[in-house]
Amino acid sequence: MSDFLLPDIGEGIVECEVVEWRVAEGDQIEEDQPIVEVMTDKALVEITAPEAGVVTKLYVAQGQIAKVHAPLYAYQVDGASNNNSEAEPDGAQSAASEKPMAQTTESSNPTGIPAAGRLYDKVPASPAVRRLVREHALQLTEIAGSGKDGRVLKEDVLAHLDQASPGTASSNNNVVSNQTVKKPTETQAPRVEPLRGVRAVMAKRMVEAASTIPHFHYGEEIDVTALLALRERLKPLAEAQGERLTLMPFFMKAMALAVAEEPIVNAQLNAAGDELHYYPHCNIGMAVDSKAGLMVPNVKNVERLTLLEIAREVGRLTTSAREGRVDQADLKGGTISISNIGALGGTYAAPIINAPEAAIVAIGKTQWLPRFDEQGAVQRRAIMTITWAGDHRFIDGGTIARFCNVWKGFLEAPETMLLHLG
Repeated sequence: MSDFLLPDIGEGIVECEVVEWRVAEGDQIEEDQPIVEVMTDKALVEITAPEAGVVTKLYVAQGQIAKVHAPLYAYQVDGASNNNSEAEPDGAQSAASEKPMAQTTESSNPTGIPAAGRLYDKVPASPAVRRLVREHALQLTEIAGSGKDGRVLKEDVLAHLDQASPGTASSNNNVVSNQTVKKPTETQAPRVEPLRGVRAVMAKRMVEAASTIPHFHYGEEIDVTALLALRERLKPLAEAQGERLTLMPFFMKAMALAVAEEPIVNAQLNAAGDELHYYPHCNIGMAVDSKAGLMVPNVKNVERLTLLEIAREVGRLTTSAREGRVDQADLKGGTISISNIGALGGTYAAPIINAPEAAIVAIGKTQWLPRFDEQGAVQRRAIMTITWAGDHRFIDGGTIARFCNVWKGFLEAPETMLLHLG
């Protein structure tokens, strides 16, 4: 029998939460078969079997914390014989190998759902939804998913819970019609949820960034009327190549061009605080509000990419982040970040720097507002508000203002970016 040790997933991660076991004790497994999903500080990671065999023991229960380099599960390699001196006769050994599977089926399947359907029919759902399902002792396979590809959403779980006791609802309706409803005399206790995974690391890093980096904030308005018109003209061409063209690729490309004018905005201060590291590449991170928590994957080498290539990367990273499955490489190496909070709402924000980066910009929603043209006539213009945060240890207000002016110039007259494209 061999123990599978939880491998070092990188980034200094020492523990992770077991989100879902894809197998049970006694199951036959194949090489590279998905065994378990774990939630690290960064993302949801799927761990596969190193070789074929039979699962003999699960050391960490679903929802519990597993330690790096500690046994995660045990398995018997196919074809390996058990030479233990205490080995039982063949008949007893066969019975013993069947018993754990039967016990697992009884203990983990109170609803009577077939084990094969529960373990192998993967139901797409976010970690937060899976946690909600566990809290109510449900099975994902019981719930009809209304999301894409049958994904189970939080609303589906709540609707399932509402339908679970129609008799009680009917009884309550009768009570309401016959007597006055009494207010509860006791308040319900709050639901306690451990702060783990992405949210835990977000809490730690935001506190560190806000308390150790002096932030300088700078706000501005950008007229994106011409940019919106250009995007509308280019959208059909991008869609013909299978890409969805949002404003984010334009923001990123203009930012990479502006960095060439003010490279210190793309630099980073070392841990000792006595050296500035200027990066030749511009890896632009984008904050994604995933159900697992805030993630900031970054598009690498934006200065070298076309708008279509940036759009492709933005789409890939957004999808991965929202599913909680971002690769570690996509989360490393960022040099500057964008938070497009305006996509959800809000005009202004005061972003916190994604350390060790030097700057981040929060983009507010675009509004159609009256503005005066050069002749004094009022025109309807698309105005986007933005707020920069810079590391005031080595970036001053003048630097941010100059950098923002260059970036703003490219966005207000997007055709000028053609002069700088290789």
